[in-house]
This record gives sequence, structure tokens and C-alpha cells, in this order.
Amino acid sequence: MNLELFIARKIHFSQDGGRQVAPPAVRIAMIGIALGLAVMILSVAIIVGFKKEVRNKVIGFGSHIQITNFDNNSSFESTPITIPAGLRDSLRAFPGISHVETFATKPGILKTDNDFQGIVLKGIDEDFDWTFFRDNLKEGEIFTIDPKKNSTDVLISRYLTDLLGLKVDDTFLAYFMQEDASRTRRFHITGIYETGFLDYDKLFIIGDIKQVRRLNEWEDDQVSGVELQVSDYDQLDQIAENLFFTLSEKQDRLGNTYYTRSIKELNPMIFSWLDVLDVNVVVILILMLAVAGFTMISGLLIIILERTNMIGILKALGQNNTSIRKIFLYVSFFIIGKGMLWGNIIGILICIIQSYFHLIPLDASTYYLDAVPIDLSLSSLFLLNIGTLSAAMLMMLAPSFLITQIDPAKTIRFE
Repeated sequence: MNLELFIARKIHFSQDGGRQVAPPAVRIAMIGIALGLAVMILSVAIIVGFKKEVRNKVIGFGSHIQITNFDNNSSFESTPITIPAGLRDSLRAFPGISHVETFATKPGILKTDNDFQGIVLKGIDEDFDWTFFRDNLKEGEIFTIDPKKNSTDVLISRYLTDLLGLKVDDTFLAYFMQEDASRTRRFHITGIYETGFLDYDKLFIIGDIKQVRRLNEWEDDQVSGVELQVSDYDQLDQIAENLFFTLSEKQDRLGNTYYTRSIKELNPMIFSWLDVLDVNVVVILILMLAVAGFTMISGLLIIILERTNMIGILKALGQNNTSIRKIFLYVSFFIIGKGMLWGNIIGILICIIQSYFHLIPLDASTYYLDAVPIDLSLSSLFLLNIGTLSAAMLMMLAPSFLITQIDPAKTIRFE
């Protein structure tokens, strides 16, 4: 029989004498552990969810990897490249690539009777993956690309429809500049999307790529670029680097060089900002562990001091310091375990409520999201619990050394 565990269970769970071990100290230590773990769970869930949501919105508008003309500047008035069928097939077969689609962009001005707004017409082809826009579609429907017909159907954001007083099935005029001349096109709204990412919502209109080709006087195989999706986001940098070196020495039929960039390179400010959030999580975790740990240290010291007589008796009976320290470490484990149980219940419950009911809103113009996002995986939850338990138990080693300073001759009292 494990004597230390037996005594620890008697100390912590026994009701003999009508009371448990130092109730105030135990409750405070347990509350500290519970609140610390709950805050850590929420911090990780919110930061991971926020990064994932913002990242997915950026990727939804620009995919994981883009291949464009090496001579392109940072504007949406792009220099075209030609994409032969053989290149498409090789890109689809490239390791790690799950989807290939072409696109073309053209900046312009959207005008109604009352207002106007600068926009970018993003032309897409029949190979376009509608998943992102279908998930964010608020009204209307997705239009279909007919390879034999030049469609005027477009998808437009709610921001633009509210700004300009438009709705589904309305038409509007858009003006585009081409070689010092203005060209006008009338478009028909089939659907309204809203992603909450205002930087892009107020800019992009999704239409037929043939419209952009006609405006720019491009040939049928000319596009602004190719968008690629990867099957594993964690391998994005490596896949983009491999593609860059594979295509850097190739040229299209017009002598243009292919330029490969990942979405991180296309939007460095956003992804650098998201990386900084990891530092915030680390700081929060360290602070919460420190607070919970020191609360637990205080609780253990109070328990040891309250049980001084018992420690003296055990020493007089022949128990060594190591054995007695184990007793109080077991007691600490029970307290930490209860605190972690309540911390998990509180943290997970808040995550579930926020995930389903979005009780805590956000300003989409500032945070790109309309509610606090939650993304809590079992692996994150497991690592948080293991880390909290390990750190808390390690911090208990130091105060347990107080037992070695207790002299049985001074602590045992006979009356």
C-alpha cells in the first residue's frame, strides 16, 4: 500500500472532525487554478480562432499561392501572362497543390445615380472554387460561367450595395480606363456576399474573366495570374519555394517570366500582425501560470503550517522528510486536479456559448470579424492541461522543503 497516498487522501477527503483541511486556503488555491486554466483556454481558443478566421478571409480572396507576371507592380492593373494547357496540368500534378484556377483583375469605378465607388473587377473562369463566397453569401445566388458566353453577372459585397443603394437583380454601370479612354460596362447583380473583411469587401466585385479580357484587349489564354490552393497550410512556405524555383526559369510564349508568391508574401503586414498575436498568447499563459502557481504555493504553505503537529508526529514515528513531502505533494495534486476540472468546465462552456451564440461582438471595421471567434482543438486542450499540471506541480517542490525545517521536538505538545 502507498502510505503517502493513503495519508494524503485522509487529509484531503476525510470529514473526520467535521471539517476538511484548511477550507479557505484550499478554496483560494483551487479558484486560482480554475480561473488561470479557464483564462488560458479562452486565450488560446480566441487567438487561434482569430488567426484562422482572418487568414481564411485573406486566402478566400487571394488563394494560397499566386503565379503572376514578374513585371507586375503592386496595383491591380496587371501585365498578363499566358497559361498553356500543359502548364495547368503540371501545376495540378505538383506535390501539395489541391486546386488550380485562373483570374484577371481590372480597377474601375462603380457609379449609380447618387454615388460612386472605386472597385476592382476580379474576373474568374469556370474552374473557380466558389466555396469561400458560397459560405459568405447573404442574398441571391452564385452565377455560372459559360465558356461560350460573355456574362454580365457579378457577385458584389453588402458594403457596396448598402453604400450605393443596390440590391439583388439590380444593374449598375462601371467605368474602366484603357489607354486614356474610358470604357463603360453594365453589370447585373446575382448575389451579395459579406465576409466582414472590409478592406476587401469594399473593393472586389466578382465577375466573368472574359469581361476583363475584353476591357484589356487580351487574348483567350492571357490572364493576370493563376491561383493555387494547397492541401496542407503548414507546408505552404515549402510548396511556394519549390514552385518558385521550378517556374523561375520558365517563360510563356510572349517571353514573360512567371513569378510565384505565397499569400504571406502578398500580404506581409497582415500575416506579420497575426504572428505578433502569438507573443500575446505566450505572455498571457506565463502570467496565468504564475498567478495560479503562487496562489497554490500560498495554499500549500498554509496547509503545511496547519499540519505542523502531524508532521512532527510522523517524524517521531520514523517517517523521513522525503516521505512526508510526498504526502503534501499528493494533497497539492488533489487540489490542482479539482481546480483544473472546474477550469476546464468554465473555459469550455464559455467557448461553446460564444461559438454558437456570438454573445461578444467585435467591430468588423477594426478587427475584420463581427464577433469574437473560437477555435479550440482537443490537442490544444490536452497540451494546456498537461502544461498546467506539470508547471503547478513543479512549483510545489520548493514550498514542500519547509517540511525539512520542522523539528518534531518543538512541534509535538503534550497536555
